[in-house]
Amino acid sequence: MKLDILAIGAHPDDVELSCSATLAKEISRGKKVGVLDLTRGELGTRGTAEIRDQEAADAAKILGLSMRENLEFSDGFFVNNVSHQLEIIKVLRKYKPDLVLCNAIDDRHIDHGKGAKLVADACFLSGLRKIETIYNGNSQEAWRPKNVFHYIQWKNLTPDVVVDVTGFMDKKLASVKAYRSQFWDENSQEPETPISSSNFFDSITYRARDLGRLINVDYAEGYNVSRHVAVDSLFDLL
Repeated sequence: MKLDILAIGAHPDDVELSCSATLAKEISRGKKVGVLDLTRGELGTRGTAEIRDQEAADAAKILGLSMRENLEFSDGFFVNNVSHQLEIIKVLRKYKPDLVLCNAIDDRHIDHGKGAKLVADACFLSGLRKIETIYNGNSQEAWRPKNVFHYIQWKNLTPDVVVDVTGFMDKKLASVKAYRSQFWDENSQEPETPISSSNFFDSITYRARDLGRLINVDYAEGYNVSRHVAVDSLFDLL
């Protein structure tokens, strides 16, 4: 199965919090979209890896994803090295996405910046024919996504690209709420975290409204780019 978009997150819920309205919009237009989680989020203060697995599956159904996989890298301790790059390259060559969306280039959580560089490097290396990978006993062909976009997470980074997601915020918020252990269980007895507060949950909407204000729409999501976005005509940007 070839994907149009592969969204990659260091932890389950990274994608939902940051770019799921964009994904929902493209899925509504018939695009095939998948998610790759690098870790199971096992170091998270709230919940367990098993709970996060189920929550990720629930969120995938809400968004209508074509696939979701988890590489089970070590939460907090994965690094940008050959072995980790090759595992991502195998997935890229398996699904051949045209676009990759991945973690913020700079953020509060150390895994986000690490994940951003790891994925961007893997996307480049995946296009090199002399790097050999095997999947299900078969050699894989080289594949390089056409571009890599870094979504915005905790920090208010200035976006290079802003996408109108008006009409898709309800689906985004529903996919975030699938992670009950992390965000919205009022009866939880687990410790409070920076992302379990009502202020954080509200920020998902008011950030989208503020980015929307910048481009004169109701809601938007922002992205940074690894390389320049090329267009055939300035009218393509209208």
